[in-house]
Amino acid sequence: MSLLQKEREAITNNEFVEKFDFDEIEEFIKGASKELFISHRFATSSKMQVQPRGGFPTYEKVFKLYEEFIKAGVDVLPLTIDSNTRLNDYATAKKMLELSEESDIDMLNGYPLIIHGYRTTRKMITHFNRPVSLRHGTPDARLLVEVALASGIFEIEGGPITYLLPYSKNFPLDKAFLYWKYVEKVCALYSKLNEPINRESFGPLSATLQPPVIVIVIQLIEMLLSLEEGVKSFSVSFSQTGSIIQDIVTANVLKKLAREYANRFGFGDASIHLVYHQWMGAFPYNKVYSDALITTSTVIASMVGADKIITKTRNEAFGIPTKEANAQAVSSVQYTLNILQGLPQISDEEEEAHLTSMVNSVMEAIFNDNADTLWRKVLNTIKNGYLEIPFSPHIINANEVITVRDDAQNIRIYDRGKLPISDKDFEWEKSKIKLPKDKTVVEKIIQDINIMV
Repeated sequence: MSLLQKEREAITNNEFVEKFDFDEIEEFIKGASKELFISHRFATSSKMQVQPRGGFPTYEKVFKLYEEFIKAGVDVLPLTIDSNTRLNDYATAKKMLELSEESDIDMLNGYPLIIHGYRTTRKMITHFNRPVSLRHGTPDARLLVEVALASGIFEIEGGPITYLLPYSKNFPLDKAFLYWKYVEKVCALYSKLNEPINRESFGPLSATLQPPVIVIVIQLIEMLLSLEEGVKSFSVSFSQTGSIIQDIVTANVLKKLAREYANRFGFGDASIHLVYHQWMGAFPYNKVYSDALITTSTVIASMVGADKIITKTRNEAFGIPTKEANAQAVSSVQYTLNILQGLPQISDEEEEAHLTSMVNSVMEAIFNDNADTLWRKVLNTIKNGYLEIPFSPHIINANEVITVRDDAQNIRIYDRGKLPISDKDFEWEKSKIKLPKDKTVVEKIIQDINIMV
């Protein structure tokens, strides 16, 4: 028995988990419908895949949610996991699920997959025969991913940086790297049995004034960490910035550099995809404005050539959307995409060259660290404050980079902290910023955060 298999058996030997039958799971994945694999969709269809968000505590409510999504023409189904499971607090998840089932009141903000178990969940996944994406935010996702893959969920979102720094305060970063290394190995192992398991990084980060250079660097790092463990299908992502041209530039640079860095490190056989998140910041309370925002972001997704779009709803400002509102958003996005044919390709060569220069500077700083492995190089870079996520709550995050918007709503770096970009690039960023005389920097940041409200 390999060391990895010994570790897998130890991880799945948990009091809240039904007994794992690895042989049966392997046979299931070998014979699974190719329609369950988004990697198969990417390989065989040029259509942008539409995926909503959504999840409820009980099996019955998720089943009904999926029925609504199917009627709306969904391409990829979501499974959003509850917060207790994300924190590996399975006892509370179990108790809250029981209360949800007894009272018909949702006591969890998502689906407690580990408590439901893979045998039960697989019935629902195979019934709808659509790719399902696991959305969770878990620093230690080892057990969760084992159960997800056994259930027929063949897209796994997250990573050691994107599912730690924006979500956690104290969870150790070194452990997150090692736990996600386990996830990558299991995904790579199962990818040999059928179509590849697709891994997807979470590009929105803290979803608050994220400069594209940081977004792209973190996407590239999580991609390389995944590919070096044998993963063959990976999605990089980012969310709507608030500037159409900055979205286009970000997408162009991200796609170009993802391919370049994958090839540079010997992963030329990996498939790389682009995912675009509709606006992740504060939504307007006026639902007509919300509809306009959603339509605009759909147009941008088409302009940037995204392989998948992750949707929002007109109810976003008011809490968790109903299944009907979620399905309406899917229908609206599909309709908009259907009429967006033959859009011209545009960009800004100067902005692309500038962003590419900044990304390469940070990447080379990471590679030049003296550590012996990539994950340790990245760990040191974050510990030393050379890479951070603005507005992250984590204690290891430097929180020295300050960003504001310029007059064209592009996100610019006002204070670079220790971010290792050149003086020339930093001065170029600063030259685009014109702070109002009647506002402090903090007031400008608050205004820029609420740009869509």
